[in-house]
Amino acid sequence: MPALSLAPRALYEEVAELLRQRIFARELEAGSWIDELRIAQALGISRTPLREALKVLAAEGLVTMKVRRGAYVTEVSEKDLRDVYHLLALLESDAARIVASTANESQIAQIKALQKELEEAVTHRDRFFAINEAFHMYLLQIADNRWRDQMVADLRKVMKLNRHHSLLKEGRLEQSLAEHKEIVQALLSRQPELAAQKMSTHFMNGLQAAQ
Repeated sequence: MPALSLAPRALYEEVAELLRQRIFARELEAGSWIDELRIAQALGISRTPLREALKVLAAEGLVTMKVRRGAYVTEVSEKDLRDVYHLLALLESDAARIVASTANESQIAQIKALQKELEEAVTHRDRFFAINEAFHMYLLQIADNRWRDQMVADLRKVMKLNRHHSLLKEGRLEQSLAEHKEIVQALLSRQPELAAQKMSTHFMNGLQAAQ
């Protein structure tokens, strides 16, 4: 059997990541029509890998395909936002419950290190965003459920579509930092239900700040 070429797959995935980052950076605004011809010409590619990339983004919820109208950047309604935060609260609070019960000393040390980095980054918003996400992803890694990980990854992508990011609200970074401290304290004291409760509260407060 001849070797299969992976180039087309690599190309559309690369295009999908490029468009994903442009959406998160608001270069492609929510609700805007995606001009396939213009983007394909700008990237120097055919429309085939671009359309495959758009299918990937549609599966993630970042792009909405409309019959005979093409692809649009998804607009997130207030209900969408409530639904996304609700599911994230359920999934990540369950992960926190597991981490409080199962994390080993090395993992606990890494959690504490990430918390310290968050404290140091509270005056640097972009760095705080990155470490905040790393903190949550690390807890999911410890909880070790790949199906939950995939669901959370997709939900977080949709969450990023919101124009009013929760951490942009005045005072929210400091409040989020305080909530992280409470989560970490519950994890360190090996209190699964308290850890789950604190994580759920963290997301509910995040929802209020994002609306």
